[in-house]
Amino acid sequence: MDASKGPQGYHQTEGGSVKMPRPICLIENESGSKLQVNQEALNILSSIKQPVVVVAIVGMYRTGKSYLMNRLAGKNTGFSLGSTIQSETKGIWMWCVTHPRRENRTLVLLDTEGLGDVEKGDQTNDTWIFSLAVLLSSTLVYNSMGTINNEALMSLHYVTELTKRIKVKSSQEGEDEASSEFMRHFPSFVWTVRDFSLELELNGRTITADEYLENALKLNANDSKNNAPHLALSDGPRKCIRMFFPVRKCFVFDRPTNKRKLKKMEEVGDDDLEPDFIKQTRDFCSYILSDSKEKSFTGGIIVNGSMLANLVVTYMDAIRGGQMPCLENAVLALSQIENSAAVEKSHALYRQLLGERVVLPTETQEELASVHEGCLKEALQLFMARSFKDNDQQYQKDLMEHIKEEYERKCQENADLSRKHCITLLQQLWQSLDQESYMRPGGYADYRVQVDSIIQQYRDTPGKGIQSGHALESFLKEKSDLERNILMADKSLTEKQRILEAEKALAEVERVKAEVARQEQEAMAQKMEDMERAHRENEQQLLEKIKWERKAMMEENERVLTQRLKEQRALEMEGYKWQLELMEAKLENKMLKQQQDSCVIS
Repeated sequence: MDASKGPQGYHQTEGGSVKMPRPICLIENESGSKLQVNQEALNILSSIKQPVVVVAIVGMYRTGKSYLMNRLAGKNTGFSLGSTIQSETKGIWMWCVTHPRRENRTLVLLDTEGLGDVEKGDQTNDTWIFSLAVLLSSTLVYNSMGTINNEALMSLHYVTELTKRIKVKSSQEGEDEASSEFMRHFPSFVWTVRDFSLELELNGRTITADEYLENALKLNANDSKNNAPHLALSDGPRKCIRMFFPVRKCFVFDRPTNKRKLKKMEEVGDDDLEPDFIKQTRDFCSYILSDSKEKSFTGGIIVNGSMLANLVVTYMDAIRGGQMPCLENAVLALSQIENSAAVEKSHALYRQLLGERVVLPTETQEELASVHEGCLKEALQLFMARSFKDNDQQYQKDLMEHIKEEYERKCQENADLSRKHCITLLQQLWQSLDQESYMRPGGYADYRVQVDSIIQQYRDTPGKGIQSGHALESFLKEKSDLERNILMADKSLTEKQRILEAEKALAEVERVKAEVARQEQEAMAQKMEDMERAHRENEQQLLEKIKWERKAMMEENERVLTQRLKEQRALEMEGYKWQLELMEAKLENKMLKQQQDSCVIS
């Protein structure tokens, strides 16, 4: 059910997703101006609280990118298809739809401006658009026409510019280290080849589209290092794709229909398309929707729409400022935003739960402490789930301080309500006593009987809270002058009897005082225990998160090392011996360093 309506018919749903009837421009690329973010699109993206699967498509203009994106959205129309030689899409357009195969996930489709548009005088923005597609997506689709030959690979020269346009770390890293880090952060790579007319055969045997891609990405084998510069130009895109995008997939598409119908693809139904093309499109969509993962960072940090919006702003600020977008800095900036929000949300959750689960005044401090402990645990769980890269636990400390202050306020409110309730109760009970009637011989004994009855009724009344002793002590002190006057007015008592009665009254006050002191000591001990439990809970959840993050990082390291070893074996088979030796040496050093770091952490 729709919870609210945004601009131009965009609907925010209760589940944290958004319904968009059509795409909207996310990053504008007006002729003769710099790239700039569309605030309206940013607002839509910021409203999405679900994890996002981000699929971006890039490629030369007029290659049918928009058609594939519309199909992924489950529509025939949406992203502009166009039917002329002019590039239709400008900048980067966004379409957020409910993921058709994953619950509580939003599919974010990014259709990019066609690369290599001859009408553009400045091609610089092409490289930035390509770089942004890489930075923002979890799956990058490269769309081309014809075949994967040397010309097609040279058209993908943008991939060789990534190391000049993107930094993984704020400190300068070497080429080999940079490629390893890119491998961690970059999306999976899908090459779609349109209007493919060849047979998928190699050396007399039928091959898959994936094998076709891998064969096209083989480097030119050469045993001599001296010839490396000569080969760099043709092998650059191949090497970069292999080193930066370890997860690769390929789809080939037949020509969809005749030329006349191609001009009206938005109006063409499946009945007018070639059956093979329909199947190929379905296979492509099925793979993307099933295998594309959520946008994430190393360490298992899952990105939602709001986080993605902040990434867009961070990267665009860097580009517009003439700087290289830095993944490390972007994640750090994002962590500060998200961790602050995590503190706020977790504090609010604690305050909400504490208000819902406890009725003040509580009979004992332990009762309030027990509720506090459960609320603290849930608030910490929310914080641990939302926060990341809180390396010095500063945000976690802030949360614990907020919760401590909130708990102390609730304890004070509990005490104030208890005291107020107890005073009201004592005043109501005292109303039945006629003070003047006891100013007579024998009046004191009758007065004591009535006061003892009031005290007993007070003690027997439930729900007084933790200030019952304090209130009674204050009440008895307040009535001490009256009691002394009644005692003096009772002429039936001897002086000795008066002294004994006064001592009895004083002893009663002392008993109440002793009870109050005991309650205060127990309350203090309870608060100390509360602090210790909070510390243990905080420490336990922190250790669990550290263990989870360490496990995720080890799995990530294992994945990267496995991919590097796979690439080494491929190089060996291709006869690239000199590069193999270099990579083996660097890989050995990296594995040794990771082992040393692991020992230090342990």
